Amino acid sequence: MRKPISRLLALALLAGLGLAAWLLYYASTPMGETGVAYPLAFSIERGATLKKASQDLRAAGALENPWAFVLIARIRGLAGDVKAGSYALDGPTTPMALLRKITQGEMVLGKLTIVEGWSFADMRRAVDAHPDLRHDSAGMSAGELLRAVDASEGHPEGLFFPDTYFFDAGSSDLAIYKRAYGAMKKLVEAQWPARAGGLPYRTPYEALTMASIIEKETGAPEERPLIASVFVNRLRIGMRLQTDPTVIYGIGPGFDGNLRKDDLLTDTPYNTYTRAGLPPTPIALPGAEALRAALNPDKSRALYFVAKGNGRHEFSDNLDAHNRAVSRYQKR
Repeated sequence: MRKPISRLLALALLAGLGLAAWLLYYASTPMGETGVAYPLAFSIERGATLKKASQDLRAAGALENPWAFVLIARIRGLAGDVKAGSYALDGPTTPMALLRKITQGEMVLGKLTIVEGWSFADMRRAVDAHPDLRHDSAGMSAGELLRAVDASEGHPEGLFFPDTYFFDAGSSDLAIYKRAYGAMKKLVEAQWPARAGGLPYRTPYEALTMASIIEKETGAPEERPLIASVFVNRLRIGMRLQTDPTVIYGIGPGFDGNLRKDDLLTDTPYNTYTRAGLPPTPIALPGAEALRAALNPDKSRALYFVAKGNGRHEFSDNLDAHNRAVSRYQKR
């Protein structure tokens, strides 16, 4: 009886050694199906088991022999360390390298750019549409979203800093809002003490509102301090700002792209043709340069400006000069 048992043990030992040798070869050999296009992107869903992840990797063409992959992970004690997220392979890789990637969380960074001058509604559409974010804010009202990011303000416009944000795929969209809110708050708090003297703003929020108007009024960065000077000069003498972007913001989603005389005469809280002073909130997401201009405007006597048609403006100190500039650039 001992010989058959010894023979079985020997066969089992040989089989084990053979399996171990094959697993070692498998673990260190680049794999990938013929015809797979690289870079190859794949995702692991939140809560997915190693078995489910290996099946998904097999379906994506990134893995051969899922059972062997799972076995290696269990032998290495990594079966419970799989991290959800989005990944990419630049070319065929070994099972060990793939296992290291998905257990150490070597994910593809997501990227979201919030553009200067966008409205909060524009930002929210971009966030909602991003495929690499987890949309925890879906269904939230603006007020609920502000509370979720610990904002004390009651209106979201202008509170989020426009920038490019990188994040781990699968991150909560609320994390983006919180970072953008924190960045804007930090910027305003840093620049407010360095403001020029005698400005007609009672609070940093009013300066942020002015910055949003400056952001919408010009695409030429070098003109921002002079644009700011015009509006500051008007506020100082009690002259209405009369700026079209505020009127358009007050019209809201119904604006069809054509600003009419009736629109300028229709009163809303944002119509700076019918109401004096600043509008009640910002009208866009201003960038750092617009805020800097609002807090440090040029020293000038300019009260008017008109678009030249090349992205820049003609500035005037009095109405007669302004009317001549209008005739020159707008009526020709």
